Amino acid sequence: MCGRVVQASPPDILSLQIVEGRGDPSGDRFRNTPPRYNGAPTQELWVIRQNPATGERSLELLRWGLIPSSSPEKPKKPLINAAAELLTHRAEFAPAYARRRCIVPIDGFYEWKPVEGEKIKQPFCVAMRDGSPFGLAGLWENWKDPATGEWIRTFCVVTTRANAVVRPIHSRMPAILKPADFRRWLGTEEDPRDLLGPFPAEEMIAWPVSTRVNSVKNDDRSLVEQHPEADGTWPRDGNSA
Repeated sequence: MCGRVVQASPPDILSLQIVEGRGDPSGDRFRNTPPRYNGAPTQELWVIRQNPATGERSLELLRWGLIPSSSPEKPKKPLINAAAELLTHRAEFAPAYARRRCIVPIDGFYEWKPVEGEKIKQPFCVAMRDGSPFGLAGLWENWKDPATGEWIRTFCVVTTRANAVVRPIHSRMPAILKPADFRRWLGTEEDPRDLLGPFPAEEMIAWPVSTRVNSVKNDDRSLVEQHPEADGTWPRDGNSA
């Protein structure tokens, strides 16, 4: 499960050094987009796509919550995640997986861990140990609203089995792409499923944060700070898991 992300770095950093041509992050639309420390479904977030005809890659704002292009109406609950194991088996995902893959560049993501005897789960922020942004495997779609005629571009995040850092918190995690695999994921190969395994744990770290992240109304830098009253065994990285 992946339901909240951090996209706080400037767009030129979130372009992950693979955006070029007309999609190069410059201009007012990039400068005027605020950083997000609590990016959530239904919001517009930065996504890297590749033009299948020209191979040109661009950084664009798409709405989080996939609406399949074949959907006759806007679903009440858009698809925010797609399990890697089901991409070729579910009609909602198969067309986008074969032809419309994208990368969701982020600085971190949140997962929630049940706490014994407590009703409220403890949120954790998960990121790279060196603080660098990274790319999640995603799918995108173009859907036309039959009521308004408006075209809406949406995306979802592909998930996979948790690695040793995330496993104590949640059984699933977003499928993180290695930089060397970015171009292949965006390319024309129909089934690059070997790219979707758990990311190496030794390169990652997780730490508990405030439950303020539970509300999408809260969106500021303090959300990613370690919660001072948390269990002292955190932060945890792949070398200590």
